[in-house]
Amino acid sequence: MTISTGFLVKQAGMLSLIQDAGRFGCFNIGLTNGGPIDLRSFQWANRLCENPLNTTAIEVNLGGLALIAQLDTTIAVTGAEMPFTINGLSKELWRSYQVMAGDVIELGFSTQGLRCYLAVADGFVVAETFGSTATVCREGVGGLNGGKLQVNDILPCASLKRAHNLILPSILRPSYSNNVTLHTVPSYQQQSFSSHQQRLFYSSEYTVSKSFDRMGYRLEGHKIACDIDGILSEGICHGAVQIPADGQPIVLLNDRQTIGGYPKIGAVISTDIAKLGQLNQGGKVHFEPVSMEQAHNYFHLDLSCFNRAALVHCD
Repeated sequence: MTISTGFLVKQAGMLSLIQDAGRFGCFNIGLTNGGPIDLRSFQWANRLCENPLNTTAIEVNLGGLALIAQLDTTIAVTGAEMPFTINGLSKELWRSYQVMAGDVIELGFSTQGLRCYLAVADGFVVAETFGSTATVCREGVGGLNGGKLQVNDILPCASLKRAHNLILPSILRPSYSNNVTLHTVPSYQQQSFSSHQQRLFYSSEYTVSKSFDRMGYRLEGHKIACDIDGILSEGICHGAVQIPADGQPIVLLNDRQTIGGYPKIGAVISTDIAKLGQLNQGGKVHFEPVSMEQAHNYFHLDLSCFNRAALVHCD
């Protein structure tokens, strides 16, 4: 099915990307996952539009996106605190709205947090690349043309207005802080870090440097020394905490390289990645060690809360 109408990009923003839940099973050919940095906010945007959780939406980094609707449909915006307007009228995040052809949807620049997610009923109709619509700019795959949205792009979607608008109660919405604690599973390479260096890592405060993006966050703080300079390149998991030669940790995110040779002191659990991914330069980070069993417990608690949360009908 070919759809030629949807939303016209009036302003593309700082970095607005087509994303689904991610591209999996392609590490063997060098393609990384991509997908939303804040997975839960992405999924909430789709739930508010009554979509399957993997439905293609837009990740808006920093803000500045403006769209013109070419049809009638339902949209929802979740995530960072960004000014959100429809036809110049301020709107609340974390709920769905019906929009009409000609309406102008605008997102200003974030005041707390970094990334928002804009979903539409039934999702944006974008051809898959290697089984996914997720955009990874470095690899030039996914999205409309393998890169960020551009002015005058057309984001195809169906004309579909849901019967009800939905809202996520405020008590269930995440809050974004400039100071976060990241639960971290120690790496099998932790024996290459002395007990003193491990205590230093887990007791220190780190600051988000100017070098951060969807590939990873470079942090600044106490240098961590390792007994080895490097390792044979190996696969890198989501959330891996690399310690390069300068001793400053790098936490790897969705657009990370598929293999690397820096030793890793641990890996941030998946449910905490969103907290890091919503930090801007200057944000504060602490690491807390947890066992694999504790990590599983955090994951299942988060999933259980998400599945049990009830959306409310609103006008």
